[in-house]
Amino acid sequence: MARPGLWDDRERAVAVAQELEAKRAQLERFERLERKLEDLGVLAELLDAEREPDPSLLRELEQGARELARELARLELEAFMSGPYDDRPCYLSIQAGAGGTDAQDWAEMLLRMYLGWAERKGYKARVLEVSPGEVAGIKSATVEIHGPYAYGHLKAEQGVHRLVRISPFDASGRRHTSFAAVSVIPVIEDPEIEIREEDLKVETFRAGGPGGQYVNTTDSAVRLTHLPTGIVVTCQRERSQHQNKEIALKILKARLAERRRREREEELRKLKGEQRSIEWGSQIRSYVLHPYRLVKDHRTGVEVGDVDAVLAGELDAFIEAYLRRPNGPS
Repeated sequence: MARPGLWDDRERAVAVAQELEAKRAQLERFERLERKLEDLGVLAELLDAEREPDPSLLRELEQGARELARELARLELEAFMSGPYDDRPCYLSIQAGAGGTDAQDWAEMLLRMYLGWAERKGYKARVLEVSPGEVAGIKSATVEIHGPYAYGHLKAEQGVHRLVRISPFDASGRRHTSFAAVSVIPVIEDPEIEIREEDLKVETFRAGGPGGQYVNTTDSAVRLTHLPTGIVVTCQRERSQHQNKEIALKILKARLAERRRREREEELRKLKGEQRSIEWGSQIRSYVLHPYRLVKDHRTGVEVGDVDAVLAGELDAFIEAYLRRPNGPS
């Protein structure tokens, strides 16, 4: 920050100032924990010196120790999120798979689940786009999520999610298996990513579906198609066509940056002679509602019997187990 001429490039200076504030906040957090540990140590020595320890002081020590342990556990988890973009906000997208109306209903259940998770964490979630299903549910949705280590947490959710239940859309009451894919990319500004106007197909349309349930029903929804890659991005969050286009461009840049990163990783794997698993087709978790009730993560083996709580957004057990895996998150 003290470097001469830093503010000649205002955008760079703002980024440096934000990084400084983040590091200051992290340092203050460590210092606060150090002070709390010292205070608890003094209190423990005081109680140890007394023949009959004061019960109220003993309760204070126990409560302080529990709070310190919880805070240390959170810090430890953050230590597993040391990737270059783990502290960034993210875009989470849901795509219904094979299974018709059941799969589209499942995609909407996943959307509610992630919105519930964000609310529990105190994160800010904005639904940018929802494509409604023909009968029920949704075909796809994109959510922008802001909060501490949003991408670091939610990258654990990327992959195919499988639902097994008695279909509410089957008159015969048969069991159905539905699939939906979740993709997560960090919100980043990559200066190397340039998008030329001639490479874009811009379409505007009226946003339909549930409207205010998730996003505004407007005449100014924007769909961008990046012609060289075929990537399609839609935004219908704002009532202004210009604002929707700006948001869609940000998502497109983030997806192009993620595509470039994956291409580099693929090239490195080829040089190393490794085979890459097909990530989009991998089943990471099963949600079984019939004939028994259980949610199982196939990567970590974590199982939760309270399916309703999971579908309401209680995902931390799965996310933390993924981040703490011995071989680390991929």
